[in-house]
Order: sequence, then C-alpha cells, then structure tokens
Amino acid sequence: MHPSIHAASQPEAIAIRMAGSGETMTYAALEARSNQVAHMLRAQGLRRGDTIVLWLDNCPDFFAICWGAQRSGLVYVAMSTKLGAEEAAYIVADSGAKAVFAGARFAGLAAALPATGGQYAVGGDIPGWTSFEAALAAQPTTRIADESPGRDMLYSSGTTGRSKGVRGPLPEGPIDGPDALLGLVGALYEFKAGMIYLSPAPLYHAAPLRYTMSVHRFGGEVIVMEKFDPEHYLALVERHRATHSQLVPTMFVKMLKLPEAVRTRYDVSSLACAIHAAAPCPVDVKHAMLDWWGDVVFEYYSATEGAGFTAISPQEWRAHPGSVGKSLLGEIRVLGDDDRVLGPGETGRIYFAGGPGFTYHNDPDKTASVTGTHGATFGDIGHVDADGYLYLTDRASYMIISGGVNVYPQEAENVLTMHPAVADVAVFGVPHEELGETVKAVVQPRDPAAAGPELEAELIAFARARLSHIKCPTSVDFMDELPRHDTGKLYKRLLKDRYWA
Repeated sequence: MHPSIHAASQPEAIAIRMAGSGETMTYAALEARSNQVAHMLRAQGLRRGDTIVLWLDNCPDFFAICWGAQRSGLVYVAMSTKLGAEEAAYIVADSGAKAVFAGARFAGLAAALPATGGQYAVGGDIPGWTSFEAALAAQPTTRIADESPGRDMLYSSGTTGRSKGVRGPLPEGPIDGPDALLGLVGALYEFKAGMIYLSPAPLYHAAPLRYTMSVHRFGGEVIVMEKFDPEHYLALVERHRATHSQLVPTMFVKMLKLPEAVRTRYDVSSLACAIHAAAPCPVDVKHAMLDWWGDVVFEYYSATEGAGFTAISPQEWRAHPGSVGKSLLGEIRVLGDDDRVLGPGETGRIYFAGGPGFTYHNDPDKTASVTGTHGATFGDIGHVDADGYLYLTDRASYMIISGGVNVYPQEAENVLTMHPAVADVAVFGVPHEELGETVKAVVQPRDPAAAGPELEAELIAFARARLSHIKCPTSVDFMDELPRHDTGKLYKRLLKDRYWA
C-alpha cells in the first residue's frame, strides 16, 4: 500500500485537509508533487541513503516533501519548530543533511544553519535561499526511474539532554512494500480506505508523522490541525465526522476542563478509535474519557526508537486500569539494580528483548547505554502483572530519593492534574540538607491570580488526602506556563536545573 496506488484508483479523493485554512490536497496532487520533489532531489545529486531536513509548520507540503524523500530512498529528518538557531544548526550538522526545507517564518534563524547542497524556502522568501515553489515548477510530475524506499530519522525531544537522531536501517524492496507499523495499526485500529483521521499535533514528532503517513498508505483522509485547541478539536470531529484520531493525555485534560456546556455541545459519536500515547495518562483522566467517549479510547506504549510496542484496548484497560497493555513487539523484561530479571509485580527498569534494532546517530556510547543482553530500554520504570500487562511507574531519571526512599513523582502529578485550579503540573526532586531530596511541585494555575500561599496549602492538602505524605510535595511554586513539548512531554530537566544549579 502506498499513496501512489490511491492516486491511480481514487485521484480526486482528499489526502490532506488543513483544519484552519481549509486547504486540501488530493491524492493525485500529492502524487504529482511528491514526484516533483523526488526529481528535484535527484537533480541536486542526492542518492539513496542521503539525508534531508524539514523545518516546517504543519502544512500540505510537509507530506509532499516526506513522500518525495520516501520514494527516493532518502532519510528525512523532521525538525521541531520550537528549536532555537543553535539547536537547529546542531541537528542539520549532526544529521549530515544535504538539503534543508525551511518555512519562511524561520528566515531570521536560517542564517545560523550550516550550508548544505540545497536550501529551499517554503511558503515565502528566505534571503539567499532557493524558492521551493520555483524549484518544483521546473520538475516533471512523472516518477523517477530509480525509486527505492526511504525512511525517517527523528530526533528525540531532548527532555533529558541534547536530542539524538534515532536511525534504523533503510528498507529494501519497492516503495510500496510491507511496513511493520502499517501492519500493527491496520490490525489494532482498523485503518482502511475512507477513514477520516484527525491529527491535532505537530507533524515533526514521530507518532503524528508516522501515523498520518500510514493513513495515506491506506487511502484515508488526514485532517491536520495547525495548532491544538480543545473546543476546536471537538468541533472538527463533529464537522468532518472523524473516525480516527491520536492524542496525548494533556489534550484529554484540556478537553475535560472545558465547561460542561461546551464539552457536551459537540457530537463525537463518529469516533471509532481515539489512540493515545507519548506520556502517562492519569487513571482518573482515562476513566473520565471512557465515560465521555465510550469504549473507543485505545492506548499504546512505545518510543521513537521503536524497539518495543505494547497496546491495550478500552475493554482490557477497564479490567487492568493504569496498564499500557501487553507487548506486541519485543519481549518485556523488568530488571533490578543488579540486572536480575524481576518477576510479576516487582518494579524495575523496563527493557524490550528481540525487537527491531536502532542506533543513535553519531553516538555509539548513547546507543550502548540503552541496549544490552536484555534488549533496549526507553528509560522507564515499571512492572508487569501476573497476566503480562505492563504498568509504568515513571522515568528512571525522574526518580526522587528522599531520606533513602524512592519516590516516583508521576503519582503526585496524576493527583494534582485533576485539581480544578491546576492547568498543568510538574513534580520533581529538589535539594534538601537532611533528606538529600524533597518533593517539589511547580504548578501552572488556571487562574494566574490564584497563585500564592493559600493555593499552595490547598494543593498540598489535596495530594496528602490521596497519597502517602512521602510522595506529596512539601512546597509548591507557580509558573505562567510550564515548558511542555507539543506532544505532551514535559521538559522537566529545564525546571530541575533551576533548583539544582
């Protein structure tokens, strides 16, 4: 399956629809434009295995460039639009990019990028760069003669340090050959021709990019939100009768905290499958979503590295609340501090054995640090129950050791998230003279005017009524906005550094 096949069988079907502007691209147009991209890259001298970088906001040409690279045997790097000039320059250099496609709004930062063989300005002008539109117009819409399958190389979001490119082997065979993710999502979530997939997240992140491109392989329509807004999301589901979507828990929380009259205004009954991942979902939040949307909320656990994959249906989750499911890719092994494999119910580091291989680009030491005889780890802590269901406790790097006791901040975060005054929250360890570390919460209040000692005391009491006191914050600070990735991941390192400096 491949969009080129659907371009032949249903050329006028919508492949891409932008939620805000309403701009659309048919499968015929996507085929023609991706062919032009492929010709342009070949004319520039790029060959199989070479790398390109995209620095773009969500737009139809994001897909045209990715599919053009995919059919040219190239490695395409989708770069975060939140990066500064130095971070972006690092990724362009580290990836070995031979071409960069940047949105015109990055013109002020583009000068800091290292020179590559081709620099293309998309959607406007960047001084000294080639117009993407003009370069494309000179190319034919026919297929290149030497098509071969390419793949992405996505950089980790850098929540614990400088981001690293996750590189897997280039696929062999034809461009429409079988794909592991395609088989999984097709079976689990019933992807098929005619589906309407609503994508609310930035396309530069692994899951949104890979899932939307999988929809194109099946011949469905992808509706792309330029930016997530909770009420607009609900309105789009109703307006377009969306059948599938993928979200993150922070999006659930924002929708649940809409006024009741707003939440119930929209008909979401068309949704057959709402998939979530990327960050732990508090149990109370998941219960609330199932009660609202019904048994259409599916969950999986994986990472950009792709070395393992678990999944759980809504029915299974009701029987195993808090679980992220059973493994469908890689054997789960939970290891203790002595690298001994632990039994059911014992908490330790989570590894996947026998899954697909990967490397961190240009960083063999980093690769070696997360791989070994027991497979690969994403850096998470958890346990497996007697039925084989995996439960996540927290990231290993977030663990707090207070007075010799291990404290996992995710529990306190899950509790405080549900407080009506909290818009967002991060919990982590800060230095303490006697205990080594103590638990700190940093809260983004829904009403900034409410921040202060009274709300601090209320939140601490709220947590202590629901958790052991050792797991609860001893103090609360307030911020206007927490440093959170658009995909829901929290840059907790940036917060911790302020207290540990």
